[in-house]
Amino acid sequence: MPGRHRGIALALLVSVQFVLVLDASIVNVALPSIGGDLHFDQADLSWVGNAYGLVFGGFLLFGGRIADLVGRRRMFVAGLALFTVASLGGGLAQNAGTLVAARAFQGLGAAFVAPAALSLIMTLYEQGPERNRALGLFGAVAGAGGAAGAILGGLLTDWFGWESVLFVNVPIGAAAIALAPAVLPEARDERVRGFDLLGAVTVTGGLALLVYTVVDAGDAGWDSAQTYGLGALALLLLAVFVLVEARVRNPLVPLGIFRGRELRGGNLAAGLLTMAVFPMFYVMTLYLQQVLGDEPVEAGLGMLPVAVALALGAGGGSRLVTGLGVRAPLGVGLVIVAAGLAWFSRMSSPGGYWQDVFGPSVVMGLGGGVAFVAVTIAATAGAAAGESGLASGLINTTQQVGGAIGLAIAVAVSTAATEDALAGGERVVATALNEGFQAAMLASAGIALASALVALLLLPGRRAEAPVPVPVAADEAPRPGR
Repeated sequence: MPGRHRGIALALLVSVQFVLVLDASIVNVALPSIGGDLHFDQADLSWVGNAYGLVFGGFLLFGGRIADLVGRRRMFVAGLALFTVASLGGGLAQNAGTLVAARAFQGLGAAFVAPAALSLIMTLYEQGPERNRALGLFGAVAGAGGAAGAILGGLLTDWFGWESVLFVNVPIGAAAIALAPAVLPEARDERVRGFDLLGAVTVTGGLALLVYTVVDAGDAGWDSAQTYGLGALALLLLAVFVLVEARVRNPLVPLGIFRGRELRGGNLAAGLLTMAVFPMFYVMTLYLQQVLGDEPVEAGLGMLPVAVALALGAGGGSRLVTGLGVRAPLGVGLVIVAAGLAWFSRMSSPGGYWQDVFGPSVVMGLGGGVAFVAVTIAATAGAAAGESGLASGLINTTQQVGGAIGLAIAVAVSTAATEDALAGGERVVATALNEGFQAAMLASAGIALASALVALLLLPGRRAEAPVPVPVAADEAPRPGR
């Protein structure tokens, strides 16, 4: 494909990925308005966000493998159509159940689109500096989407109402669906003739149940029979999945893909990185409103330095990976992330934006930009051409599951610290909440350091592993109407 056409295709794929990541957080600022209009019970309001993340994380591996088998452009368009229709349905929802169902279908569409988009980038660019730059941009979008969601969600809710945070996806999705056949190539794995239904059922059920168990543990109790029982069942399903994959003729996830050292280490580091960073957006949004007293729009705009710093860090990250390999940039980036999160843990009450938020936002954003780029490249390096959708599904899955677990840990730590402060005689609620937020950020900093250790121990040095050549049926450069 000519360079100009590849640039257009990359812009389309990155824009759509940005919308998918955005939708995980864009509704957060709108939740009070949604709860009032649709008469949500307070305990159920979190499912507006959880329904999206639960289905998104559960179906990613399934979506990635389907993209390899039936065609990546085909799954990109089909998933985007489902996501767009579900967004329209969510904006039109008149009751709580309809909105939660629409968010679940949004997550299902996103689970088909995200791995297809990443694998299409791997189809467009051969391994090397050009692919690193493209994956760097893709990784930057993944990192900045959480901050941008808070900003855009606050602005849209304030100007047009909560429905607009869902309606905004409709024109973007429609335009991308119309453009995709003209600018995106088609590619699929011709070697596999069958489909591993049992593997699909066990891994999707296991992942979805694992995410649900972690997300609901705060309400049910971490030491409750529900949490232990559902967690054990989720692990059992995932164990059955591994046994199935070792025996079936056409596995959903060929276990040989994990022989690649970069892919193994990259996915583990990616899960820990997201586990550390994702809770920051949640905690800092609450800190800005509940401790500093910001309005929702102000709280959203307060996340702008993180988004800008992430973009700047990602721009340099792809060049660093090209020159040094993934291990050194990823390790350094993760240490900088840990430093920024540790700085956040020093936030005060009563505090100030410039002394407690701006500085650590810039530090964490710069390190996060480098880290997200490096980990995306590491987790897809060495994957055979016919398994790029699978590798893309794996990295997206580890990030989704890592984010869910990290947020649950942060909420549990924060709640415990706040309750301890109140039980110890603290009478100012904002001060007690602040102590909880400090504890959550310190825990996240520790997780970031653990991810840096994984990167240094499990990833190779300067040279990346060479990909295994696999014949893949791919159409010639796409033409309008294809």
